[in-house]
Amino acid sequence: MTHKRLGRSTLVAALTAGALLAGLAPAALAEPARRAQDALGPYGLGGVQLGMSAKDATATGKVVQKTRAGACSGWDLKAHPSGRDGVGMWISKKLGVAMIFAPEGVKTPQGIGLGSTQKQLNKAYPKLKRAASGFPIAKVPGNPKAYYYFLLSKNKIYEMGLALSNQDCAN
Repeated sequence: MTHKRLGRSTLVAALTAGALLAGLAPAALAEPARRAQDALGPYGLGGVQLGMSAKDATATGKVVQKTRAGACSGWDLKAHPSGRDGVGMWISKKLGVAMIFAPEGVKTPQGIGLGSTQKQLNKAYPKLKRAASGFPIAKVPGNPKAYYYFLLSKNKIYEMGLALSNQDCAN
């Protein structure tokens, strides 16, 4: 028996054909990659990475600057505008993208998003700690330089974000 090496295009065609035969749309093949890009973490969101300079973030074409505030500036992801009085991320002059806030509908790879309960949060991140100000924080699986923070009201998350452990934009 001889083994023939398939080229990448042949493999993609075979997978697509198999997906069609199985009743899946070709878009379903791209779903894992899309979900990974739409997940908050472990390194960023929507093609914008923690630590990326403002210049590099702007070069992605995915962000728009909203405000300047001393050492940090406020930005939005174009795909997830935060509204008039908010920002979707802070970019530090010193550290680059320092904090990214979760927009509605975006979850961590562990399935936590706005509206998740305290019970779901505890299950996804059993080693939750408390920040000095009292809100829960969790190490980001796969990124030792970052943490997630969560703000809860009535046992449901109403704000959460991904931040560099040494971020210098917020308390």
